[in-house]
Amino acid sequence: MNAITKILPDIQAQIIDAFNFRHATKVFDPERKIDERAFETILEAARLSPTSFGHEPFKVLIIQTPEKRELFREFSWGANGIMNGSAGQLGTASHFGIILASTAETMTAGSDYLVDHYRTVKKLPEPVIEMFNGAYGKFQTTDHGITTDRQITDWSGKQAYIVLANMMTAGALIGIDSCPIEGFDMGRTTQTLAQHFEIDTGKWKPAVMFAFGYRAKDPEFPKTRRSMAETVSWF
Repeated sequence: MNAITKILPDIQAQIIDAFNFRHATKVFDPERKIDERAFETILEAARLSPTSFGHEPFKVLIIQTPEKRELFREFSWGANGIMNGSAGQLGTASHFGIILASTAETMTAGSDYLVDHYRTVKKLPEPVIEMFNGAYGKFQTTDHGITTDRQITDWSGKQAYIVLANMMTAGALIGIDSCPIEGFDMGRTTQTLAQHFEIDTGKWKPAVMFAFGYRAKDPEFPKTRRSMAETVSWF
């Protein structure tokens, strides 16, 4: 029995404990801040996350200044505390941010952006780049039919959710709370990003907001999920 086999049961228990610990935290303790190194670990989990074709069609914005956060308050009902009479995640989270999704301008097969990504990030030789372009082009036009800007941006958003899931799991494993947030006006958020954050919204659109910190109190109700039999089918 090797060392990994010996510690495997402990790792498995830690994973399940982390998922039981994690919940959608609506109000954080505003006095408790996440250690810089701990949050760097969460961001590294984001950076190392898998994405379709390895295209990394996402960008993470961390919004820390109260003034910048307040720009979203009026139209971010999922984060402004209106549902529970608090300052919400915008006002209490140690770290708050938005994951952006790439649009068709960069994620269309054969784009200059992707060719540069293959060369400078993935460091692929030219024959492999040509193969990638062909395979991804078929994936977009034939296999999945994602050719419009909306369809490609939605596909990028799926990758963003993989990233956020890994961030939240990494946080839970080290005792940090989190909340994924979809309750916001997409149009006004996009406009705010362009006006106040210098985001090129032709290339990037908001996919999902998130908050990290330490819970102000434990959940009032126990975690509920469907049974394993209702969730998984074996054939």
